[in-house]
Amino acid sequence: MHTDVAELLAAAGIVDVDVDEAVADGHVRSSAYQRVVSVIASSRSRDRDRAIVATILRDPDEMASKTAVVALVDEIARKMAGPAEFRRWSAALLPETDRLRTAAFRDFIRRRVHDWLLRLSIEDGHVPTPAELARATAWMQRLLAERSTSPEVLALLAESAHTRKTRNIARNRAGIRPRP
Repeated sequence: MHTDVAELLAAAGIVDVDVDEAVADGHVRSSAYQRVVSVIASSRSRDRDRAIVATILRDPDEMASKTAVVALVDEIARKMAGPAEFRRWSAALLPETDRLRTAAFRDFIRRRVHDWLLRLSIEDGHVPTPAELARATAWMQRLLAERSTSPEVLALLAESAHTRKTRNIARNRAGIRPRP
C-alpha cells in the first residue's frame, strides 16, 4: 500500500502528505485520495483516470476507496460536454470497480454513473420517460428538480419523484399548483 499511496500523491503533485502517516491512518489516506481526485479531475487529460482508480481501489478500506471513486465520477461528469463523452469515459472505468469485494459499493458507483448519464442526456435535450426517471436515485431526482430548466422534466418529477420533498421542489420550480 505504501507504494500505491506514494505513486498517487506523486502523480497528483501532492508533496505535503506524509506517506507513512497516510498508510497508517485511514482518515489521512482518505483525505489524500480526495485531494488526488481533485487534482486528477482538474486535468484536461483523462488518460490516467483508469490507472488512478485501479490504484485507489486496491486499498483494503473499501469505504474510503469507493468514496474517492464516486468523487471522481461526480467531478468528471460535471466537466463533460455530453452523455456520449461521459459514457465512453465511464465504460473504461467501470471494469475497475470489480476490484471491490462489497457488491453494494460496486452497485453504488454504477448507479452514480447511470444517474449522471441521465442528467447529461437531459441537459442535452432528452426528455426521460417516467420509467427512466424512476430508475434514477432520489439524490439525482432532487438534483434535477433543483437545477433542471426543462418544464417537461420538472412536470415529470412533480408527478412521480421518489420523495415528497423532491416533488414539491419540482412543482414549485415548474409553477404547478398542488392538487386540492
